[in-house]
Amino acid sequence: MKPVTLITGASAGIGAELARVFAKHDHELVLVARRQDRLIALADEIAAAGRPRPAVLAIDLEQRDAVARIAAGLSSRGLEPAIVVNNAGFGLAGAAADLDRNEQLGMIDLNIRALTDFSLAFVDSLARHRGGILNVASVAAFLPGPGMAVYYASKAYVLSFSEALHRELKSRGIRVTALCPGPVPTEFQARSGMRADRSQQILTLTANRVAQIGYDGFMRGKRVVVAGLGNKIAVALLRLTPHALVMPMIERHMRDPRS
Repeated sequence: MKPVTLITGASAGIGAELARVFAKHDHELVLVARRQDRLIALADEIAAAGRPRPAVLAIDLEQRDAVARIAAGLSSRGLEPAIVVNNAGFGLAGAAADLDRNEQLGMIDLNIRALTDFSLAFVDSLARHRGGILNVASVAAFLPGPGMAVYYASKAYVLSFSEALHRELKSRGIRVTALCPGPVPTEFQARSGMRADRSQQILTLTANRVAQIGYDGFMRGKRVVVAGLGNKIAVALLRLTPHALVMPMIERHMRDPRS
């Protein structure tokens, strides 16, 4: 079985940039997302740059059988994961009681259940190839988020789960890294309903920069990678500040990004 790097949510944003970065470093890729046309265009771009053309699997990861279908698709092509990159996810802005409950449960299915399934389903092949798991969390993982309660909580799970897996799987030669970006201009903001916020420019990085930082940290075997100096400082301050003081600020900011 040929080892590959499997990247979810690869059709846009950080996921697409992670695909470009991994391809640049000679990883053979399998790209997974719902939008087949986007995946094909990205695969064509990578192939045109002289890299092996990635395989494409257009699958909705919120579906309960998504991992089984992907495993079957890989097996039929003679492929198995050496690295799994769990990037797929989305957020929703607004009070949890006011947002559509089914959409929020779908967010949990994608951000938590699917990520957990992917992280555990291929452990044997990851160990065979001395590979690993790169899970995309967020600086939101470090605090509660009134105004995006379920999203913040889902990223807290990703961070906690990834740190524990880093410890559990280390003896099997599997590295596990949680990548925690701050604000990144992507389709995420439009999907979530978040408004533009110029006050966060000092914390904002491009998707390409985040992808490169994440790749470098993963290859070094780091447990947690916070992308960007500004975000590292912000996370350090958040860890020292009681949640009772932080939550009202987050809530005000979610209501008015200029505040």
